[in-house]
Amino acid sequence: MRIPRRQVSFCLSLFSLEFTYPLSSPGFLGIPNSFIRKPKRIHTLGLNQLRPIDAMGENLGTVLKDKRTHSLDVTHVEDGQEPCIWSSAEECKIDIGKQIFCNRSLNMKNIVAVGFDMDYTLAQYKPETFESLAYEGTIRKLVYDLGYSEELLNWSFDWKYMVRGLVLDKRRGNILKMDRHKYVKVAYHGFKELSKDDKVDTYGNTLVRDSFDEPDYALIDTLFSLAEAYLFAQLVDFKDNNPDKVPEDIDYARMYKDVRAAVDLCHRDGTLKQMVAKDPERYINVDTTILPMLKMLRDSGRSTFLVTNSLWDYTNVVMNFLCNSSTPDGDQKCNFDWLQYFDVVITGSAKPGFFHDDNRANLFEVEAKSGMLLNTDNGSPMPQVGMASIALSPTKLSKSCRVFQGGNVRHLHKLLSIESSSQVLYVGDHIYGDILRSKKALGWRTMLVVPELEREQLQQLRNERDAIEDQIHHLKWSLKFEDIEADDKDRLSTELHQLEGEREQVRLSHQDALRECHRKFHGVWGQLMKTGYQNSRFAHQVERFACLYSSQVTNLSLYSPDKYYRPSEDFMPHEFGIIPL
Repeated sequence: MRIPRRQVSFCLSLFSLEFTYPLSSPGFLGIPNSFIRKPKRIHTLGLNQLRPIDAMGENLGTVLKDKRTHSLDVTHVEDGQEPCIWSSAEECKIDIGKQIFCNRSLNMKNIVAVGFDMDYTLAQYKPETFESLAYEGTIRKLVYDLGYSEELLNWSFDWKYMVRGLVLDKRRGNILKMDRHKYVKVAYHGFKELSKDDKVDTYGNTLVRDSFDEPDYALIDTLFSLAEAYLFAQLVDFKDNNPDKVPEDIDYARMYKDVRAAVDLCHRDGTLKQMVAKDPERYINVDTTILPMLKMLRDSGRSTFLVTNSLWDYTNVVMNFLCNSSTPDGDQKCNFDWLQYFDVVITGSAKPGFFHDDNRANLFEVEAKSGMLLNTDNGSPMPQVGMASIALSPTKLSKSCRVFQGGNVRHLHKLLSIESSSQVLYVGDHIYGDILRSKKALGWRTMLVVPELEREQLQQLRNERDAIEDQIHHLKWSLKFEDIEADDKDRLSTELHQLEGEREQVRLSHQDALRECHRKFHGVWGQLMKTGYQNSRFAHQVERFACLYSSQVTNLSLYSPDKYYRPSEDFMPHEFGIIPL
């Protein structure tokens, strides 16, 4: 168990979605009001959805504070103002929601190359538009390509309903949230919550623990999967309420398979990416700190690279939008200025297979202007048929960056002259495709982007409940085993009855407070990183495989490129009473 030495307690109301801090009150949270200013324009993803995170750091790590940045002021960018980063002349103030959390020590001086995923890492999509677009496209594929009822065309999508870390029980039509020990804590059948008895009967009374893995279960561990999880829940309810409208041979598992097939059809025919390419500003958040972050990393002497599953044409559109903060016209050709901020760009990487050395995928060089693929010999240029010498593209002559498609991690290490995998820091959003595989297969250092970071605790009520239960156990022991006079026995019995009433009252208050706390983060699934007092399954994966985690990739720009990230000390439960915290 890992906690910092100094615990900071926040009022529960601080974490409410409706909470606004009193700018007029002096010294709020002990911070001078001169450090808190009202922004005119914010270039950050979902800042209104980030809750303050105290120094407990979700029991996964510790809040890392640079000695220059101790206040809670959010780093805003006003109109016409340069974004504030660590290397700026003026002092930056790091908001709690922008801090970087550390699970394993990471000395950035040992990192020679920093890599990034693109989708949902550098490019943060707007869920209200992008996920709705994916949902509507999937619905159309189900109706027109897979023969589902046209009633589906009238359905709507609540993009706030699903969260990462859920598990879909494809066979039973259930959606589960589990703790780190894989005990089911919250369960819904479609949109109907299962009772405690139903949960125990289904997932607790078994001789062999379920692994909750494929093929019977599907893991919702990427933001791309939220729309399909919501659609699966809708189909479960539709089948239960309208059995005559769904063929008998289509069970819950088949419906999930069809949803996945429809999603794949949307991606294969290019529907989603064509819509995004036409109007990137509608679907992607602007973040003006991306270029300063990349420039600071390169100025510090590090190589930078991009590894994405997207192909070159779409990658170029998105990166142009992010780096130029403008929306290209339908007929206007993108430029390649953004390539100067990278040494290597690998598109169509097919992660997570990319991270395996035994992946024999060929590495093709991409001619940036035409998109033509050129054969390479493990990254080295090869003369094309009919050419006496190797042809170099105009883009390659003017830019140091080289663009590729396919290949594997061995090619990347060679291109960047990486001598040890521990010299690489890779930043991604996908716990499995980006973080787990790069960590387990390679030993890369990893940073996970978690926009949903949130935090809360209810320790006081739990301690009160434990104390009352201990008194009850003492009284029951005395009544059972000790030789007590009749009058004393009546008195103890009365006291026992009162304590049991108090325990029940505290238990109900505790449960209500815990439920209310969780609902302040999400009305259905509660905190992303918690199930009750246990870390959630998602939090357990973050702790195991992410060296660092933070709400946005550009939070790296708020810290020194040579910073030594250190986790808090590990503590066993028995040490809390003997070690001063």
